[in-house]
Amino acid sequence: MLNNTVLTSVRDLLDYAPSQLAAIFTQAGVEVGKLQINAWLESTGHPDYQTMQDVELASFLNGLINTLRGKKEGPQPEPEQTLTNNIVLMKLRIALNLKAEDLMELFALAGLELSKHEVSALFRKPGNKHYRDCTDDTLAAFFTGAALRNNAGSSE
Repeated sequence: MLNNTVLTSVRDLLDYAPSQLAAIFTQAGVEVGKLQINAWLESTGHPDYQTMQDVELASFLNGLINTLRGKKEGPQPEPEQTLTNNIVLMKLRIALNLKAEDLMELFALAGLELSKHEVSALFRKPGNKHYRDCTDDTLAAFFTGAALRNNAGSSE
């Protein structure tokens, strides 16, 4: 999934303004202006659109963890230079404090039935025999399910 799409999906899911996204980057020790954030949030055909690099999204996700869960003591983790959908999903799971059952529920809301073992396989190291690639469709299902759960919760 494109990094810009992940950023846009997180913004939509949490209903954050560009200034709030900038504050999240600050939590990871990175200063990013609202103009840069707006360029990442533009659609791909827009003249102001800019591609978000892996290290930039990793910094954002680290900042999101710090914002939602609190900073850990000691040195902050270095942002990954290369991201996979599995790493993105793992960081979102940590930031949103989701357990395997929560993830299964979100995937099910989006029409993707995964067992607890299939969900845990998404978080294994790539060399593990039970490792499973997180496809773009799987990550999109996560965002769809999370949005559906948020919408159901806000209408109650």
